[in-house]
Amino acid sequence: MKYMGSKARFTKEILPIILKDRLPEQTYVEPFAGGMNMIAEVDGKRIANDIHTELIEMWEALVCDDWIPNTFIEREHYNSIRANKKDYEPWLVGWVGFNCSYSGKYFGGYAGKVKTKIGTERNYQAEARKNIDKQKQKLKGVVFTNKKYTELEIPTNSIIYCDPPYQNTTKYNTEFNHNIFWDWCREKSKQGHKVYVSEYNAPDDFDCVWEKEAKSSLSANGVIGGSKISLERLFVYGG
Repeated sequence: MKYMGSKARFTKEILPIILKDRLPEQTYVEPFAGGMNMIAEVDGKRIANDIHTELIEMWEALVCDDWIPNTFIEREHYNSIRANKKDYEPWLVGWVGFNCSYSGKYFGGYAGKVKTKIGTERNYQAEARKNIDKQKQKLKGVVFTNKKYTELEIPTNSIIYCDPPYQNTTKYNTEFNHNIFWDWCREKSKQGHKVYVSEYNAPDDFDCVWEKEAKSSLSANGVIGGSKISLERLFVYGG
């Protein structure tokens, strides 16, 4: 699924590091699962959590209930749902908000059918639906939850992969306390969980175990007005 800040393009590099020492019955947890692009490539026991209610409702409807969304959402219908979210089922709001909007930004602008520079037609919604159809089969068996990450019940000795809102970027419209988040990561690590965090930067007591330059639609490394080249990193708590 196209989703702001998605790590889909790094999956083949990040997951081997995260899952290297995973035990057969060890649970894999994502507190900020979002577009589900990472967890869809993981087998075994999995928990996908996100604070966005309509997003989780959408995934549960698609994966657990085999809900099939409308073939195409016209602009007028899109605008009506955006303006009157409470009048529609939450899974439909989630579908339209993310998959009928440009770049997977929640109601970030209608994406429908457009003419390309070479005269062909591009259907963004059809592309989104095709991607979801492939992805949802890999998500069968995932436990979906809709909680604050601090309220998430995590099985003993889990692997936790976090892709939180990046610090000093305009990625999300919600406030996120990064100091509380890093303290939570420290606490979970001390409890015996293996915690991995995707970010540009981290406190000094976290070690970088992977990094790669990449083009980004966010400000590079959290610097407003920076270039579009960012250094994506994966951190673990070093103690």
